[in-house]
Amino acid sequence: MRKVDVVVVGAGPAGLSFARSLADTGLSLALVEQQPRAALADPAFDGREIALTHASRQIMQGIGLWQQLPVAEISSLRSARVMNGSSPFALGFAAERENVAELGWLVPNHLIRRAAWEAVQGQANLELIDGSSVTAIEAGAASSVVTLSDGSCLQARLVAAADSRFSATRRMMGIGAQMRDFGKSMLVCRMQCEHPHNNEAWEWFGYGRTLAMLPLPGKQASAVITLPPQQAQALAALDEAAFGDKVTAMFERRLGQMRPASSRHVYPLVGVYAHRFVASRYALIGDAAVGMHPVTAHGFNFGLQSQQRLAQLLREAAGKGLDIGGESLLARYQRGHRLATRPLYEATNAIAALYNDGRGPARLLRDAALRVAQSVAPFRKVIAGHLTQATP
Repeated sequence: MRKVDVVVVGAGPAGLSFARSLADTGLSLALVEQQPRAALADPAFDGREIALTHASRQIMQGIGLWQQLPVAEISSLRSARVMNGSSPFALGFAAERENVAELGWLVPNHLIRRAAWEAVQGQANLELIDGSSVTAIEAGAASSVVTLSDGSCLQARLVAAADSRFSATRRMMGIGAQMRDFGKSMLVCRMQCEHPHNNEAWEWFGYGRTLAMLPLPGKQASAVITLPPQQAQALAALDEAAFGDKVTAMFERRLGQMRPASSRHVYPLVGVYAHRFVASRYALIGDAAVGMHPVTAHGFNFGLQSQQRLAQLLREAAGKGLDIGGESLLARYQRGHRLATRPLYEATNAIAALYNDGRGPARLLRDAALRVAQSVAPFRKVIAGHLTQATP
C-alpha cells in the first residue's frame, strides 16, 4: 500500500489547481483521474466560456495558470447589461464606473483545463494515476485508505474530492447534497457577428428562455441559450444557416447577422450544494462542494476559491507540523467556504426561479427588481464587487 499525504480525486481545473497550490509545501500528492492523461493534456473544445473575476485571475497568476493561457484567447469584459423581456430598461455595469480597466475576463474552459494541466507538469511529490477511479474510502483515526478501480490502495492523511457536482466519493462518505434541477438545458455556441460587441456582455431574461451573449476576441461572441430540453436539442440540430438565422432573430439582430463559428454543445442545468463540505479526513472542493447555476457566472470562481482556501490551511498546518487532515482544520475550511458561497448560491437560485417565471405577477416583479438594483447604489456595488474584488 502506497502512502501519501493527500489524495486528490479528480483532475479537472479545481483538482489540478489544488495540487498546484500545494507545490512548495513538501506534501506528497496522488491525483486520481478517470480520464487518460492524453485527454487531460489536450482537452477538447466544449463550448463553455468562463467568466473570471479579479480574484480568480489573482489566484491563477499565483499558481502559474494565467501565464499558460494564450493571450489572444483572453477577452476583456468592460461592461454588462441585464435585460428583462421587452422592457426598455436594463441594469448596467461598467468598468469605468468601478474604477477598473475590466470588470473581468472570459476564457475558454478547455484552455483553462489545458493551462492547469501544464502548470503541474514536472511538479515534485505529485503522482498522477490516470484511467482510474475511487471505489471505496475507509476513514481511520490518523489516515484513510482509498481503494482504486484496479484494486490497489492508497493511504492518505487527507482526501480532497474534486470529482464534479455529481461526486461519487461524496456519496461514499455519506454526504448528501441539495440538488436543484431547473428543468432547462443550456446551449452554447460561438457566433461570428456582423457588428462589434464592444466587450459588453448581455444577460437577457425572456419569457420561456434566457439569453446571454459573452464577448470574445474580434467580432465573435458566445451565445448561451437556456431553453426546455427538447427545444434546446431541436435548436442544436438545425443546419448552420438555419441555426444562424434563428439565433440572430432571438437576439433581435442587436449584433447584426450571426453565424455559428464553432460546434454546439448542450448541458443540463442542475445546481448543487453539499450538506457538508467535510467528513473524517475528507474535504470537498470545486463543483463537488458547490455547483452553481451559470446565471451569475460564479461557479468556476467559487471552485478556485475553495481550493485556495483549503490549500492555505494545509500550508499553514504543514509548516507548523500539525495534522493536515485534523477535524479543527477541516471545520475552519467548511465555515469559511459556507460564508463565502451560501448567500450567492441562494440568491442565484432565486434569480433563476424569478426570471424563468413568465406569469403576469412575476413579469412585473422582474422589471421592478432590476430597477431597484439599478437605483440602489450599494446593491449595485455589491454585485460589481463580486467581479472586481481581489483575494483577501
